[in-house]
Amino acid sequence: MSTGLVSVAYVVASICFILSLGGLSHQESARRGNWYGVAGIIIAVGATLASVGDGGITAIVIAVLLGAAIGIPIANKVEMTQMPQLVALLHSFVGLAAVLVGFAGYIEPLIATSGTEHTIKLVEVFVGIFIGAVTFTGSLVACGKLDGRIDSKALTLPGRHLMNLVAIIACVLLGAWFLGTESMALGILALVVMTVIASVLGIHLIMAIGGADMPVVVSMLNSYSGWAAASIGFMLGNDLLIVVGALVGSSGAILSYIMCKAMNRSFISVILGGFGQTTSSSAAVDSDQTVHESTVDDVCEELRNADSVIIVPGYGMAVAQAQNGVSEMTKILRDRGVNVRFGIHPVAGRLPGHMNVLLAEAHVPYDIVLEMDELNADFPDTDVVLVIGANDTVNPAAAEDPGSPIAGMPVLEVWKARQVVVLKRGMATGYSGVENPLFFKDNTRMLFGDAKESIDKLVNGLRG
Repeated sequence: MSTGLVSVAYVVASICFILSLGGLSHQESARRGNWYGVAGIIIAVGATLASVGDGGITAIVIAVLLGAAIGIPIANKVEMTQMPQLVALLHSFVGLAAVLVGFAGYIEPLIATSGTEHTIKLVEVFVGIFIGAVTFTGSLVACGKLDGRIDSKALTLPGRHLMNLVAIIACVLLGAWFLGTESMALGILALVVMTVIASVLGIHLIMAIGGADMPVVVSMLNSYSGWAAASIGFMLGNDLLIVVGALVGSSGAILSYIMCKAMNRSFISVILGGFGQTTSSSAAVDSDQTVHESTVDDVCEELRNADSVIIVPGYGMAVAQAQNGVSEMTKILRDRGVNVRFGIHPVAGRLPGHMNVLLAEAHVPYDIVLEMDELNADFPDTDVVLVIGANDTVNPAAAEDPGSPIAGMPVLEVWKARQVVVLKRGMATGYSGVENPLFFKDNTRMLFGDAKESIDKLVNGLRG
């Protein structure tokens, strides 16, 4: 295929990716957005293969087959609740690719350059490896935290921000040395030392971020992986990689900013590894307070007598795989004339859109799945709120306890409803480790047990 046709194919693929992002911004158009993305990938891969020589195609096909042989079985085993970990792990692969391509591009450049062009090429290599190394190790730490293999608490080392600053300054100085040397050996040494420092920096940045901010971290690492992909594009001279990387990087940054606003967090603070985060908290609940337990029969009676019900799902619903039962219960209540709606917090679950995907998978109508801002004013006029496996996103401490680590975080104000029923396995704290005073309020009833089993019992009770 000629260079002109490849360029045209890349432009078409880029348009498909832009349409894909646009489609994914709304539930109703998400499926169409996915198809645009698939079409863009097929066009891009096809054009790339057509532009490579015969020998290159063989190597690429072998690599693709090996990758597919490893990736497909792993992806098939991944549960929906493990998607955040998988996404973080995939981000690490992009970062590692940027590091490897950077070293390869320096040792055996595809295009010979000289003068100013050579300097620009060296800058691309250095910056690409730096971003890739931070993304690689940071994403692995995020994956470990999300999977429970690493403690979700923030690692607050003394002078941690000074250490980060020293690491960045060291990388800048190494960059100056790298650009100034004409020796390949010294250049590689500078890159290796910088890669080690950047890798440690990536680990420390994410270790310093607490569990409550992990959804933002996943989105932020998505942005990093996009910029890493763009750097690969610059190093390889591939326009499509540059465009796609910039799209992913900028959209990830925008999403991170939106999520930070939803959590009352500073975007810069999260990027800098929890800079300025609250490390102390006042007691969220009194030790002598008790919970009020409920039964399936009592909850069924409440739901039968209700005119309006709001369901607030959380990560616990995803873990229990209770979404199908929730969808069935919703249908039963709506057939009875009950006004049923869902309240989704922007960071519910551990991945942006986690709850929306689960509910869509269970065929819950899009028009009754509402965002927090659309629903918060309606809680005082709501008869029953069902909180299914949610914790931090419905915690009154965010609004009532100035000393809480989540103070100021916008939450779903479920406690303002006439009756709140919380479906939960036990009294454990949420991912942020903050106690939830909602469980002890007079209008709250706790229905303990596995969410799926509890919902199935409620469905059977409502049918009877």
